[in-house]
Amino acid sequence: MSSLSTRHKAELIAVGLIALFFIVIFPLLNAHGLVSDFTINLWGKYLCYALLAISVDLLWGYTGLLSLGQALFFSLGGYMMGMYLMRMIGDLGQYHKPIPDFLVFLGWTELPKFWKPFDSFPFAFSLILLLPGLLALVFGFLAFRSRIKGVYFSILTQALTYGASLMFFRNDMLMGGNNGFTDFKFILGHDLRQPATQRGLFIVTAVVLLLVYASLRLLSHTKFGLVQRAIRDGENRVLFSGYATAHFKLFIFVVAALIASIGGALYVPQVGIINPSEMTPDKSLEAVVWCAVGGRGTLVGPILGAIGVNSLKSWASRAAPDYWLVILGGLFVVVVLLLPGGIVSIPARLKAFAQRFRRPPEVAAVAAAPAPTPVVSESKPSV
Repeated sequence: MSSLSTRHKAELIAVGLIALFFIVIFPLLNAHGLVSDFTINLWGKYLCYALLAISVDLLWGYTGLLSLGQALFFSLGGYMMGMYLMRMIGDLGQYHKPIPDFLVFLGWTELPKFWKPFDSFPFAFSLILLLPGLLALVFGFLAFRSRIKGVYFSILTQALTYGASLMFFRNDMLMGGNNGFTDFKFILGHDLRQPATQRGLFIVTAVVLLLVYASLRLLSHTKFGLVQRAIRDGENRVLFSGYATAHFKLFIFVVAALIASIGGALYVPQVGIINPSEMTPDKSLEAVVWCAVGGRGTLVGPILGAIGVNSLKSWASRAAPDYWLVILGGLFVVVVLLLPGGIVSIPARLKAFAQRFRRPPEVAAVAAAPAPTPVVSESKPSV
């Protein structure tokens, strides 16, 4: 028990130091020109992906639900934020019209009715939470009520995100079609093209990631967290204990959708674009790889996996762009076969390996001592 608490303390100290670096030191380095604007923008994208990875791990690592549709909720949050950002462009677009450029290209002369409320940031923010949450609630209720789980749940979530991506690719959806939304200029009155605005968005993303981590850490140590892991390890036993597992899974599914949606909403103003390619099934599969590489069933693992894999992707995109998928697939195979616990399990493995060569003197003396000779008593034959 003491070793477990020591490990948790070490993890909390490490998380605190990393949070201090990203929230305070890293932005200060950028403000003084020691870190480029491109670098802080790139790392802001990594932190948004970390939120997506945590949402996958909350389902897969802690509840045993492998969802291949988290990229859909990530993209929906991004689209809701994107609609607000498109309205903030005003008449500064390429066509100098008070409506988004893609609508002018499609022949529209006035704004569609469902676009008009997105002039308000509170309305856009409410839909960032309500739309993905409502979709997750309806889909999860139907799936869990029908006791769909395992590979069938994964296939259904993959089909859901694939169908949604096909819808958003259509121009008659009036959501930008293939190109999606881009050319953003302002958010809450601040110019997105200014380094100070991007630095502020980076700090907000880092703070949100820290709050999500802390909240889920607290949740995992409650009775709810214990039931959640029990569902992962043996759902039938939990059912026989009198718990309605469908309610627990539905709640977790909605919470994971909200986390992914918030990550998508923070992603769009920093990256500067959102299109249907972000919600295709391969994006969700990439998030699963991040969790596996970092270490599923932990909260730190998905963050390390998302940052590490995407950093590797950024390097491979420059050094060997044609081999990135080969590198990603090879990395996944290596982790599954040789490092099933992910990156976070490396310290424990190194410690166990070192302990093989550091046996205490008493143990070594006992092991070196000759085994005692058994004493055989002589017995007289019975008559």
